[in-house]
Amino acid sequence: MSKIETIGIIGAGQMGGGIAHVSALSGYKVLIYDISPDRIE
Repeated sequence: MSKIETIGIIGAGQMGGGIAHVSALSGYKVLIYDISPDRIE
């Protein structure tokens, strides 16, 4: 089984942002997509 190094998250709301934050702190590369690009910034 291969090691997971990158996590993709769809939706940068409160939950998606939190998951992205914790994942990045844990050392994963995080890709975020949201229908509104302003939320990602």
